[in-house]
Amino acid sequence: MEEGLDRLARPFIHRLRVRYAECDMQGVVFNSHYLVYFDAALTELWREALGGYRLMLDQDIDLVVAEAHLRYKSAARFEDELTVEMTITHLGETSIVSEYSIGCDGTPLVDGMTRHVTVSRDTLKKTPIPGWMRSGLEPWVSSGR
Repeated sequence: MEEGLDRLARPFIHRLRVRYAECDMQGVVFNSHYLVYFDAALTELWREALGGYRLMLDQDIDLVVAEAHLRYKSAARFEDELTVEMTITHLGETSIVSEYSIGCDGTPLVDGMTRHVTVSRDTLKKTPIPGWMRSGLEPWVSSGR
C-alpha cells in the first residue's frame, strides 16, 4: 500500500441467532446484549486472525475495554439471525479501535465502537501490541472510513 492512501478493509462478518434469554419484557433484545454480540465477533476475529484468544493469553498479552459506544437504530427479536460486521479502524501502539454494525435482513439495528488496550496478562499494565498480533489483524484494518 502506498503511504498516505486510505485503505478500506473488508469487514469481518459473524452471524448469530437471538436467544430467548437475550430478550426483555418488550420482546426485543435487551440493550446490553449488543455489547456481548460485539465481543462474540471480536472473539471469532481473534480465532481467524490469530489462532484464538488463548494463544494471545499464552504470550502474556490480554485486552481490556477502555471505551464503548452504541447507537441503536432498530430492535432485534427472538430467533432473528443477526449479522455483525466488524472493522478495525485504529491499530495504535497499545490500543485497538473497532467499529461494528449489526443488522438483520438488511435492516440496520446497532452501530458502535470499542477501544481495547493491550495489557500484560499478569500485571494488567499497558503493553505494546506485538508484531505477530499486528500482522494477524492487518487484513481487517481500515484507515479510511
